[in-house]
Amino acid sequence: MSEESSCAVLLRRLAVSDEAAIGSIFASEIADAENSELGERTRSLVRLAALVATESPAPSYQWAVTVALAAGASEDELSGVLISVAPIVGVARVASAAPAIAAALGYAIDLSEKD
Repeated sequence: MSEESSCAVLLRRLAVSDEAAIGSIFASEIADAENSELGERTRSLVRLAALVATESPAPSYQWAVTVALAAGASEDELSGVLISVAPIVGVARVASAAPAIAAALGYAIDLSEKD
């Protein structure tokens, strides 16, 4: 019998709500570079997508944008996150997140204007 991969073990433990596995995830530092194999830039973009999906408050976007830019993400990649998640989370969540992300990037968005 082959040995189960660490990924498979973690997924199985999370699927059965193993308290130790869940505790280890939430106890780890959010910026800990050893949390995953994704790399700092990709992790920051995935976190931004998660904030959009959960319709997080504006200060969360400020944090996520700051972290993403520090990790080397571009402004185009940040807006690309919105484009990528729109078919999954819906236009309303993307429209809700856009002004907060714009503000975090230092852009003043006039919501009364239409192009």
